[in-house]
Amino acid sequence: MQPAERRTLDRTEIQELIAEVAGRLVPTGEQHLLIVVGGSLLAWRGLRDTTEDVDSVHQIPAELRVVIHAIAVERDLRSDWLNDNARWFIPATFHLPSCDVLFEHPRLRVLGAPLRDVFIMKMYRADEADRADMVKIWPRLDFNNAQEVVDAFYEAYPHVEIDPYFPEFVVGIARRAGFEFS
Repeated sequence: MQPAERRTLDRTEIQELIAEVAGRLVPTGEQHLLIVVGGSLLAWRGLRDTTEDVDSVHQIPAELRVVIHAIAVERDLRSDWLNDNARWFIPATFHLPSCDVLFEHPRLRVLGAPLRDVFIMKMYRADEADRADMVKIWPRLDFNNAQEVVDAFYEAYPHVEIDPYFPEFVVGIARRAGFEFS
């Protein structure tokens, strides 16, 4: 069987798919947790039109994986349409209580990571799509200057080697977002 082509998901479809996952779980048992980040969170919050997948920084248990796979097959989605690949990039500064509840069901709770954490995560990879997302996120953050962003990044990822050009990169993102720092 050929894998489904990568297609995009919009806010409504993401929300419907999450509700479908919850609705397919057996009625009793522990409540599972997803912590949405990345482009899917931006789409959920209306900051992006679409995304290719839904990323969670919380490990997805086997029961959810079975349901996710069944939905993927039935809806002709990629098997990783909902995944936990982002868990490897969770910032050291991430705090669960800072998350917002996006969806609540007796068997599934979906939280949205703070945009500050998503911004920092996007800086870690910083491909063109991430840079475009950072420009959209920047106005919603409380950074007063580029150095605060640089400090937050290295605090979140203390294992990363200091890059002397990183502050310049941050200033460039701020400028693209319409902010100038002296």
